[in-house]
Amino acid sequence: MISGLGSKAVLAVGLATAFIGTGSMAETVRWGAPRDIVSLDPYSYGDSYTINFLNHIYEGLVRYNRDLKIEPALAESWEIVGPTTWRFKLREGVEFHNGNDFTAEDVLASLARVSDPSSPLKGNLPAYKSAAVVDDRTIDIELTGPYPLLLNDLTNIHIFDKDWLVENNAEKPTDVSAGVEGYATFNANGTGPFKLESRTPEAQTILTVNEGWWDEAQHNLTRIEFQPITSAATRVAALLSGEVDFVDSAPVQDLPRLEAATNLKVLERTDLRTVMLGFNRRDELVAGGANPMNDLRVRQAMQMAVDMDLIHDKVMRGKSRNAGTLVAPAIPGYSADLDTVVPADADKAKALLTEAGYPDGFEFDFVCTNESYVNEEQFCQAIASMWSRIGLKPRLDIGPTAKQTPKRANGQADVYTIGWATLPMLDTYSILIQMLHSKEGNAGVFNWGGWSYPEIDRLTDAAGVELDNDKRLAMETEALKIARDEIVMMPLHQQPMAWAVSSGFGDFPQFPDNKPRLWYVTK
Repeated sequence: MISGLGSKAVLAVGLATAFIGTGSMAETVRWGAPRDIVSLDPYSYGDSYTINFLNHIYEGLVRYNRDLKIEPALAESWEIVGPTTWRFKLREGVEFHNGNDFTAEDVLASLARVSDPSSPLKGNLPAYKSAAVVDDRTIDIELTGPYPLLLNDLTNIHIFDKDWLVENNAEKPTDVSAGVEGYATFNANGTGPFKLESRTPEAQTILTVNEGWWDEAQHNLTRIEFQPITSAATRVAALLSGEVDFVDSAPVQDLPRLEAATNLKVLERTDLRTVMLGFNRRDELVAGGANPMNDLRVRQAMQMAVDMDLIHDKVMRGKSRNAGTLVAPAIPGYSADLDTVVPADADKAKALLTEAGYPDGFEFDFVCTNESYVNEEQFCQAIASMWSRIGLKPRLDIGPTAKQTPKRANGQADVYTIGWATLPMLDTYSILIQMLHSKEGNAGVFNWGGWSYPEIDRLTDAAGVELDNDKRLAMETEALKIARDEIVMMPLHQQPMAWAVSSGFGDFPQFPDNKPRLWYVTK
């Protein structure tokens, strides 16, 4: 369901010229994507790529604007009415795509669905306790304690139509990684600027403009044709030939060729996402036997063996930014003092392995995907080779996200790739509570390695209720220092972000969180 077909035959599907009702040509974006979305249900898996695409269909109570500042969306205003209670006044005159009116009951049903114990996205609302309808246009949200980041969290909590959920037996969340599907997996009904026309998983998803959108449109698009093209070469060929108008993952090795094309524009910057490696920290390796990676010296050796300068130069074509800490410089909580990349030193790495009792290395499962991150397959191969040079024996397992995610999430990987852009909250607290915290309740949803650091938990929990911003950020930075010193995760780089679009577009803003927001695009 995740990977695209990537063939010329499939590429031709749905590329016929679209027309609006008057018979004139529609303003269409034909989007050639590196992979498919995982589901039409935004709560089905914590995948920022999917959640971003579904922002075209669904909306939250608040949203990020063009400057990535929070502004009202389905909520017109809000206030804190008690130590742990926020009251939201909802926008009037909003309709779902099926014509149903938007009310507080829809917000209540959506919050219950996303916070359900079976929801993969429950960690995106870590302080949520309950909600209560005051009237059709007012809802109160009760938190577990004082919490400064509720608005940030709510930017990607999409609001469903309660009646639609009930009618289609979709009140409970789905979970792609657990194989749980439902009506909302393949159908959609939001309030957003575009509405679903059709979807064929792994082939094409078509959106059309929502003429009844409550907001004043800043775009002039009438149609979005989204199709996964997993082959980088095929994506580039489609872009150069004009078969697609937009590629949000232009291969770094092809940028000179794309920049030379007179019919294209290339947009470049560094992504906020930090790509990193996670470690199995359970007592045993996946294949059995005592787990050497619970020894800090082993993790230090594995980090020292990796030459990030070489990966930056050869694999990433000089376009990435090597990372010494787990968040990018633009993320609140970042500290330049922590952002020092460990120099490669194979001899010292070998000595550390010997000191830890593994002079001949050991075997382990190294799980990567072939399309989640820029040049992931290549940098995983490079890292595996570097580890082999110090005597380690990685079993490199590369495959599509749909196949690899259950392995990573269910403890079937000893080392694995993962990327984090601290979304949706754009704050270090995101990675602390969802990845670095021990797995308990809504915390540690992405703690796939099974580690537990009480001091990180303490600092994270304290930061989550600290209303003084300077004190909160200091706690977050201290937790990041522990994570760096203990190599809880091994940071690699902030990956390059390169989009390529047809020169026929006027305004096509590129955002540092690597989220295309086509409701700002003009053609």
